[in-house]
Amino acid sequence: MYAVIMTGGKQYRVREGDKIKIERLVAEEGASVDFDRVLMVGEGEDVKIGTPFLEGGKVTATVVDHGRRDKIKVIKFKRRKNYRKQMGHRQYFTQIEITGIDA
Repeated sequence: MYAVIMTGGKQYRVREGDKIKIERLVAEEGASVDFDRVLMVGEGEDVKIGTPFLEGGKVTATVVDHGRRDKIKVIKFKRRKNYRKQMGHRQYFTQIEITGIDA
């Protein structure tokens, strides 16, 4: 069975046992986290779709790790104006492991 959850303004398709990196959550490592913004749950012909969220749908996960992603270079440039600006950015993330899916 899989589910589509929404967190941090993004949607993720998850199965039980998956490890995914999402936008940073304020939670301790090893803590349990519940996601109640479930958009869809199902497998094969048996699929439940919410409008926009499922009533009573819940996905539970365990926080595995916190960290930062690779650096992204941001470059601004205007031709013939002698204007160049270069910046870098590293986004924070939380790695979670999905432990349960309830419809």
